[in-house]
Amino acid sequence: MTGLHITDIEAAINWWRERSPSPDGVTACGEVRALAEVYALMVYYRETSCDESTMPQRARAAWLAWYASTPDAPCIAICSTNQGDAVCKGCGRTHDEVRDWPALSPAAKRAVWRRITMDHSAWRFNRYAERARVASGVDHPPPEIFAPRPD
Repeated sequence: MTGLHITDIEAAINWWRERSPSPDGVTACGEVRALAEVYALMVYYRETSCDESTMPQRARAAWLAWYASTPDAPCIAICSTNQGDAVCKGCGRTHDEVRDWPALSPAAKRAVWRRITMDHSAWRFNRYAERARVASGVDHPPPEIFAPRPD
């Protein structure tokens, strides 16, 4: 099973901190505490990913709530896998990833998102970045913490 990358846990923590800010500057909401426990264990054991199926239920629910707020598919409606490319020039996914996308777990989808974001060669990150934002229904880039490479 695909693991949740530590950067996704960080993004979820930050999303919850913004969504449910501390009333006193010290106390965090339950979702942040649940995710922070997972994050702390990952840091302590120097793990970059954790298994979504073994996460504590409350942390997994908080992560899934954050996940639901992110764009699902990286597709920008320019699919070159239909023309025989092994990797889509538009979104950066492989033919198998495009085909199997509806059946992938949230963690597997996020692993693909991480790979294509780190690779940063798909058109969604350069030529058609504005189109990608509009297609995903958000007026800002997805909540990634990866810094885009300069083109």
